[in-house]
Amino acid sequence: MSEKINNEESSSAPERSVWSNPSDSVTPSPLALTRHRVAKFDADNPRLRLANATREVLQHSATSTAPDTVVARAAELLEQAAALLEPGPHGRSYHGSAEGAVGGTTHGFMSHSPVTGPLNGLAGLIELESNENEIIATVTFGDAYEGPPGCLHGGLIAAVFDEVLGFAQALSGAPGMTGRLEVTYRSPTPLHQPLKVTGRFDGINGRKIMTSGEIYAGDRLCAQAVGTFISVKAEKFAALNLDRQMRD
Repeated sequence: MSEKINNEESSSAPERSVWSNPSDSVTPSPLALTRHRVAKFDADNPRLRLANATREVLQHSATSTAPDTVVARAAELLEQAAALLEPGPHGRSYHGSAEGAVGGTTHGFMSHSPVTGPLNGLAGLIELESNENEIIATVTFGDAYEGPPGCLHGGLIAAVFDEVLGFAQALSGAPGMTGRLEVTYRSPTPLHQPLKVTGRFDGINGRKIMTSGEIYAGDRLCAQAVGTFISVKAEKFAALNLDRQMRD
């Protein structure tokens, strides 16, 4: 089955978790990407702690069969947290885009992406490596991301491809936005298993940046993708940033 997304302009099994604690190693890369997303932050960084706690709540809320009294208490605590944060001030703690591909990737990874950002509680924690024309990501998703039974939701597969191919197109030196993303689903993509996601920069045709990639669970091919990105001038990104600042 294929999906096209267009936009022109588990005993002895490891503990189930939506994220895992990485080691402290940092591997340099052509895009200045730290291999482990959280290696950029101290473990006691309050924003990282908030995002990690959010990830755990999402995981446990997807599977907990606790009695209503326990769930109600958890809900009260979350409501208190929301009320604590609601008054603000609000804004952006970063300049640029939360999406790594267009957020100044060549100067370092932006940490707020809903797909790969360690400071975004929606994101799984992903390890990234790169070479001259390829990005290799490793990630394990938990039950909060389930689509078919025991498998990753197909929409999230597309989102992961969009992010990883987005990093790959940034290797062109003239990054842009997604113009076309075609995903072919080859086999179920499992939860609670490490997934290897590869994204390649394949070439340029005018403003079009060509990419391709795959997701593997062990030796099994789960999905393939082909993406076309449209190079965008810096002035366009600057205008988008200005518009956002005015809205905030």
